[in-house]
Amino acid sequence: MASLVLTGDTSGQVTISAPAVAGTNTLTLLAATATNSVNTLATAVASTSGTSIDFTGIPSWVKRITVMFSAVSTSGTIVPLIQIGAGSITSSGYISSSMYMNTASASSNVQYTTGFGINQNQAAGAIYGSFTLSLVNSATNAWVLNGGAANSSSAAAINISSGGVSLGGTLDRVRITTLTGVDTFDAGTINILYEG
Repeated sequence: MASLVLTGDTSGQVTISAPAVAGTNTLTLLAATATNSVNTLATAVASTSGTSIDFTGIPSWVKRITVMFSAVSTSGTIVPLIQIGAGSITSSGYISSSMYMNTASASSNVQYTTGFGINQNQAAGAIYGSFTLSLVNSATNAWVLNGGAANSSSAAAINISSGGVSLGGTLDRVRITTLTGVDTFDAGTINILYEG
């Protein structure tokens, strides 16, 4: 079977309707320019320098973003932070809580208001994990986050983070930094996967 290419208007939706077999089936495609507008992997960034890593130009149709960490570490012990924004980074108004636990019965739970905190970083270790941002309400640009990570320097240690924030407009950027914005990244890779 030959490939099927549909060209629509510059706005709106292109709809493919399947023949009715015991009902009507409709597949609606998003108006977007991408290799795959439903599931798009950004370009991975080496987290080996700088105090922050930004992913910008996120399309307006995005409703879910997964932030992924592989062997990421910083120069100090300050907590890594995920921030989002519309036009610029939002650095206040977050309701975020992050818990760290390990097999030695050590645990701590911290609340953050300047971003989504990842309460687990250690200078000697590296973070492995992912955190998912989901759009709750497009009218209020309300987003929530949930996810977790492990740290290579702590036996059976895990972090769990959750929270929410409302933006002043449509999300178009994600930043990964630290709580003070002073520690620098010195190892690993960070990437995002976004979906419509």
